Amino acid sequence: MPRGDLFFPLEPFQTGRLKVDDIHTLYWEQSGNPDGVPVLFLHGGPGAGASPTHRRFFDPSHYRIIILDQRGAGRSSPLGELRDNDIPHLVADLEALRTLLGIERWMVFGGSWGSTLSIAYAQAHPGRVIGLVLRGIFLMQQHEIDWFLYGMRNIFPEAWNQFAAYIPEAERGDLLDAYWRRLTHENPSVRMQAARVWSMYEGACSTLLPSPELVAASGEDVHALGLARIEAHYFRNNMLNPEDKLLRDVEKIRHIPAVIIQGRYDIVCPIATADALHRAWPEADYIVVSDAGHSAMEPGIRTGLVQAMERFKTLR
Repeated sequence: MPRGDLFFPLEPFQTGRLKVDDIHTLYWEQSGNPDGVPVLFLHGGPGAGASPTHRRFFDPSHYRIIILDQRGAGRSSPLGELRDNDIPHLVADLEALRTLLGIERWMVFGGSWGSTLSIAYAQAHPGRVIGLVLRGIFLMQQHEIDWFLYGMRNIFPEAWNQFAAYIPEAERGDLLDAYWRRLTHENPSVRMQAARVWSMYEGACSTLLPSPELVAASGEDVHALGLARIEAHYFRNNMLNPEDKLLRDVEKIRHIPAVIIQGRYDIVCPIATADALHRAWPEADYIVVSDAGHSAMEPGIRTGLVQAMERFKTLR
């Protein structure tokens, strides 16, 4: 039987920094088997950054585990940088990293925003992708953004009330614009305070059952600043054209083995989006976890992701 829990903690065998332009330098690392099947982990957010736990979805005896922090996120620099930060740049960064590491083809594994970027990358470079594991689907459509900003109050009114209350009542008609002004304010303290409220709102809505630990982690400075600034930036400035482009272009990747894993009660990225992707891509395995929300660390989601990577050990 495939194992269903995370693998033991491990350290990278190599880390590096990739300067992709005059502004951005990206942190990357490799762990696991240097001669194994390469798998690229793409973190969520956008802007959340990766953590050591993310290495543990993969059997280190089989996989060459590659993780990077995307532009402006985590250990990449500058933190929270918005210039030259869009989907085409991120896709180009993945190709630059693949070339640097001498990889011909790799598995791609991403959840939430990581699913967005995984699909965009695979559609741009289908010949470089062995297989896809996607979780908590987000496709950058306006109704998904509106749901995040306003719709989640129907399920998490307490968290939303705190999110909205940070903004003066006169500005609450456009929460995105109001937060944007604060997240890009010249005063670092104003930026940080707004980022912490934004990030903790998302953290509070990310699990089926309350997780004070996740909410506290969401308020950590580096995570909060990267996540909030870059999410607000993408919500405002990086809409796809047309906005359903990732769905329309599924034809380019339908031949790639794929697994879609979705929590039934995912409030951050509701299941309707995953359902739409599955209907456009019936060849992909579609697993609905009946007792899970959004977080990759939900027990059922975690098990599904590990088991998907175990099944994909047959791919080369």
